[in-house]
Amino acid sequence: MCVCLPQVVLEARHEPGYCAFYEECGRNPTVAGSLLPPIIPCLNYSRARALEGEHYQQLKKVCPMLDRGEGSTTACCSIKQLKSLEMSLMLSKAVLMRCPSCADNFAHLHCINTCSPDQTTTINVTRTMNITTLGIVKEAVVGYQAYLSTSFADKSFESCKNVRIPATGGYAIATMCGRYGSALCTAQRWYDFQGDSSNGLAPLDIDFRLIPEGVTEGIPDGVVPYAGRALGCNEMTPTGAEVCSCQDCQASCPVVPSPPPPAEPFTIGGVDGYLVLCVIFLCVLILAFLLFVTCTDKNSLATQEFLGSGFRAWGTLVASHPLKVLLASAVVTAAFATGLMHIELTTDPVQLWSAPNSRARMEKDFHDKHFDPFFRTNQMILTAPGRPGHFYDSLLFGKQNFSGIIAKDLILELLKLQKKIQFWSNDLNRMASLKDVCFAPLNPSNPSLTDCAVNSLPQYFQNSVDNLNAKVNMTELGVTKEVDWRDHFIYCVNSPLSFKDITDLQLSCMADYGAPVFPFLAVGGYENEGYTTAEALILTFSLNNYPRDNVKFKVALEWEQRFLDIVQEYQKSPGNPFTFAYMAERSLEDEINRTTAEDIPIFMISYAVIFVYIAVALGEYTSFSRILVDSKFLVGLGGILVVGCSVLASMGFYAWIGIPSSLIILQVVPFLVLAVGADNIFIFVLEYQRDARRPGEKREERIGRVLGNVAPSMLLCSLSESVCFFLGALSTMPAVKSFALYAALAVLMDFVLQMTAFVALLSLDARRQDGNRCELACCVSVKTTAPSKPNEGFLLPAMRKYYAPVLLHPVTRVIVIVVFIFMFISSIYLMFYVTVGLDQELAMPQGSYMLEYFKYLYAYFEVGVPTYFVTTKGFNFTSIAGMNATCSSVGCDPFSLTQKIQYATEYPDLSYMAIPANSWVDDFIDWLNPGSKCCRLYSIGPNKGKFCPASECEYQTIKLRKSKVTCVSVLLATRFMAYHTALTTSKEFTAALKIARELAHNITLSMRSIPGTSQDFEVFPYTVTYVFYEQYLTIVSEGLFNISLCLLPTFVVCCLLLGMDLRSGALNLLTIIMITVDTVGVMTLWGIDYNAVALINLVTAVGISVEFVSHMTRSFAMSIQPTHVERAKEATATMGSAVFAGVAMTNLPGIVVLAFAKAQLIQIFFFRLNLVITLLGMAHGLIFLPVLLSYFGPGVNKAVLLRLQQAKAQELELSSNAKNIYDNIGYENQENSPNPHHPVRTPHH
Repeated sequence: MCVCLPQVVLEARHEPGYCAFYEECGRNPTVAGSLLPPIIPCLNYSRARALEGEHYQQLKKVCPMLDRGEGSTTACCSIKQLKSLEMSLMLSKAVLMRCPSCADNFAHLHCINTCSPDQTTTINVTRTMNITTLGIVKEAVVGYQAYLSTSFADKSFESCKNVRIPATGGYAIATMCGRYGSALCTAQRWYDFQGDSSNGLAPLDIDFRLIPEGVTEGIPDGVVPYAGRALGCNEMTPTGAEVCSCQDCQASCPVVPSPPPPAEPFTIGGVDGYLVLCVIFLCVLILAFLLFVTCTDKNSLATQEFLGSGFRAWGTLVASHPLKVLLASAVVTAAFATGLMHIELTTDPVQLWSAPNSRARMEKDFHDKHFDPFFRTNQMILTAPGRPGHFYDSLLFGKQNFSGIIAKDLILELLKLQKKIQFWSNDLNRMASLKDVCFAPLNPSNPSLTDCAVNSLPQYFQNSVDNLNAKVNMTELGVTKEVDWRDHFIYCVNSPLSFKDITDLQLSCMADYGAPVFPFLAVGGYENEGYTTAEALILTFSLNNYPRDNVKFKVALEWEQRFLDIVQEYQKSPGNPFTFAYMAERSLEDEINRTTAEDIPIFMISYAVIFVYIAVALGEYTSFSRILVDSKFLVGLGGILVVGCSVLASMGFYAWIGIPSSLIILQVVPFLVLAVGADNIFIFVLEYQRDARRPGEKREERIGRVLGNVAPSMLLCSLSESVCFFLGALSTMPAVKSFALYAALAVLMDFVLQMTAFVALLSLDARRQDGNRCELACCVSVKTTAPSKPNEGFLLPAMRKYYAPVLLHPVTRVIVIVVFIFMFISSIYLMFYVTVGLDQELAMPQGSYMLEYFKYLYAYFEVGVPTYFVTTKGFNFTSIAGMNATCSSVGCDPFSLTQKIQYATEYPDLSYMAIPANSWVDDFIDWLNPGSKCCRLYSIGPNKGKFCPASECEYQTIKLRKSKVTCVSVLLATRFMAYHTALTTSKEFTAALKIARELAHNITLSMRSIPGTSQDFEVFPYTVTYVFYEQYLTIVSEGLFNISLCLLPTFVVCCLLLGMDLRSGALNLLTIIMITVDTVGVMTLWGIDYNAVALINLVTAVGISVEFVSHMTRSFAMSIQPTHVERAKEATATMGSAVFAGVAMTNLPGIVVLAFAKAQLIQIFFFRLNLVITLLGMAHGLIFLPVLLSYFGPGVNKAVLLRLQQAKAQELELSSNAKNIYDNIGYENQENSPNPHHPVRTPHH
């Protein structure tokens, strides 16, 4: 029986040495739902009691700051009060114990209020209550004022405000400041919460008055605000406890120099340094050109004679047995191509772009081996644009602004949507749902739906509609209001690891699968942690990443496809209240494969356009009646088939030996070989058409002679390109390496088939044409005979008469050199500013739903991908030094692993680290602490809900090598998870990888210095994107290496095949270098990034440049015209016309068609880049090179001149002798038949 009568204390006396209350009176009947019994003291104005024995020892234990020695210590609290105070302080210290000085300051204040011998000088009792217990009426204190100096209060608050709670990841002050949380908490608000009897801990109301120094107004007489010494968080406590850690106390942090800022741009005199150097280089080159004095060197004919005679004999032999050669070529090609039955097409981006022995790949394999592969992500980002928000006046958190998307009806709609996905699985032979494939970290062996890792806002309510609808009236600071889902949401986004909120709803913030949902994974589009104003909801399903040969992998793909189907159907439904973007783990690969399949017709049209052009352009049209005779449709088709067969043979051969192919090989290699092959076809056919059969020469001998003239040039180009690509296979990038191998063999096979099958086809076509038979209808003949003179067509006369004279005019030559030097130097300057990388959205086709997803991702995500700092074996975590090197609580090394990551997050713009790593070592230490109430129960297994002793290791989450005797021996791997900042571009992803590796290396060195640590111990960063972006750390040097390897054989082969003509080789090399450099310069201007795809095209550019350049160089070197200018004119007209028709006009129509492709990769790296390569190759090969040769080309090869003069004289003599012996009436349309008006010469001997 208890009767309570509240009273107001009218007056009180305040004297040193006196108590205001003493001993416990009983429970406070006005306080309900307290965590501890709300025992209140009895009003008792009396002198402080002297303490001794057990009473003294208890005070010394609980309030050591009041100890004055046994026999000299007085206090105003009984043993019962000390025990109650001890229990209350233990609960509060549980969240403050990481910082001993903070915990000491907290206890200091409450010891002064409860036990100070001068109690009446610091407190003023304001309310009492008569309590009748067991028939005894006692006056109990239910409210008082406590006066503190602001110096003590502020310093105490400062020592505690940064103390963290490892279990929640938040600040301890957030749980001790009521509605204000950690962000808005002040000293006054902190003390107000401590003095509020409704907070679950305070047994009575305490009105804390914080009084600045020197202020006396409003203070009762005799009261002196308590101004004891509060400890700084960087001070040891009087009992010897260490200073607080850096993570809990900014003042404890050592002076860490800020990371160096990004390097300043290279300047000279305040101007772009690269620009200055390029201008100087430009001036030097132009000056050197103006001062140039030509010089000559000797050339050798031996190589040309050897090659020419060899190809002449070979061509004659093949042309004499065309059907046998075609059959043999078909058999060899078929033998190679049968390997296609075993072809393996690589579509996995990891295998495509990351070498198995690369650092990122090995680190990924290590992580996946010890922690399983990174889970598969399926995500939706939902917005509700135009939906009005509202203000909510929260009892606990004050007035809050809620955006339109943070609304109960939308959250319920989201909850309904995330429960929809299930389907019939043929692989499992039953209905399958999320639980069959989901990532379930706390119950991986037999998960239920509630064990699946689904991160979304409804998880703050455990995906329960009842929890979301829950409401309750609550009283706070004397105000009673209704609290609902909004109060719970506000609390949970600030304390996501809490198992119970501070509202009377008493709901957990943890997701139903037992893990926290961090706010940046549930909402997006907010500023400064204003989560209620978020503009987007985020829903993420995490699936297990099974090996591709696991049956569950197919089920995961089915689930993701069902997810996409449902989401797309939902997006089209009229009742959908959201505007959203979405993706599945399979989406990237699906969209790339889809667009590849959709763009195959574009490539087919491109090849068809090239074929039509070749078939039409190869024909020699002399009259309308002979169109079907002179056309080269079948020859053009044969040339295309030769290209196709060379590609099939290359792919089949590599399939035989187990080198996988890829989609980029299927797209690029045929295009490349077609460009190379078409050029050789044009040169060969045009040379044959422009040549006249010599007297007495058989058709087969003529084909052999023409082949002997042009085959060395064809060999020069093909061999240069093939060796170039074979050397390019030294690349470490799998995609570049496989492309180079396939291209090298395809180019080589193309040359071999041109020397065999195509020569045989031309022989058969020449036989048909000589017989005046129509193409496609060989039985039909025409009566119109072929003209006697060789057909030069339109292009050769035009270039000889107009183009070459204008180009090689003295003024034009100077202009051309100056312009091209300017282009070259400008491109060198622009090279320094080309963007390195490949933004992932470029891999998507236009109109792809993934483009919208990337837009939402960059707009609404506030943090980036998680990154793990993984440790290998060789570090002793069980030693004190080992634990101190990895923890971040009191007593830990200020430069521990987690502390260094913490320091990095203080400079997010430089480190790309947003959220520091939580340390499982801190959690372990917290778990071991007897005062901690955390993690003491089994969560799974037969002992679920029972106490879990520290000696138990079966349920630990770190990888252990277990022994039958001891629980813990060697840790094979551990990891500490942090988060990157929101990364949007390749440049940012690459920089984040570079900085993370530097940080991990620094951590590795410091941890290796700890005694007992293995010297091969390592810490490395890992996240799922590193394996893709590692290539950009070295792609510039890798590209320079590959392109240099490609350029080297072009110089060597050119020199060798031109008879050690070093000057021609050097000019050839210079022009190809200029084409390559200018290509990179234009890439900068046209927004084409430099990456592995671009590198493949640049290697291709070297090959195509050889076609534009080498034929022209050889033609000039073999010319016997008297001056450099005349030789350049001849080479431009004869070979230039063939190159223009065979390379430029073959490539351009096909390239233009690619502009209509849907895939952005094809538009940018195949249309744009190949267009640039072709135009620049044509400009340098047909404009710059002839002018360059006219200035710097080699002199007339005297050996060639003498040999040609001898051959000409011999030819004239033979012709004259033949005239005297017989009339040549066959091939020349009988033009040389005897004229009835002229006598026939008689032979003479």
